Amino acid sequence: MSSGKVKASQLWGKNKEDLTKQLGELKTELGQLRIQKIVSSGAKLNKIHDIRKSIARILTIINAKQRSALRLFYKNKKYIPLDLRAKQTRAIRRRLSPGDAAKTLLKSQKRQTHFPQRKFAVKA
Repeated sequence: MSSGKVKASQLWGKNKEDLTKQLGELKTELGQLRIQKIVSSGAKLNKIHDIRKSIARILTIINAKQRSALRLFYKNKKYIPLDLRAKQTRAIRRRLSPGDAAKTLLKSQKRQTHFPQRKFAVKA
């Protein structure tokens, strides 16, 4: 069985197969410790805590690696999945792009060319 605590820095170098194998081992160990806790007095509570946190670290690193691979896949594509896009705020996401905001209607363009803003010079 594994020692319990796992450091995230050690996990980054491993590939997905090793991580899933280690995850399976930790889950079986956690199940055994939970059974021991029920059968005997709760002397293994700290180890259960450490193993739960180690499982969470492994899952976090697996998900982070998967997201980085997806980011590479969608890097030069036209559309990116919603969960990979920048979060920002709802108002910013709904805002017009700078190009769309700068556009003017044909009618407005004609009005500006035919009736430009008057320039007044004040004599001193």
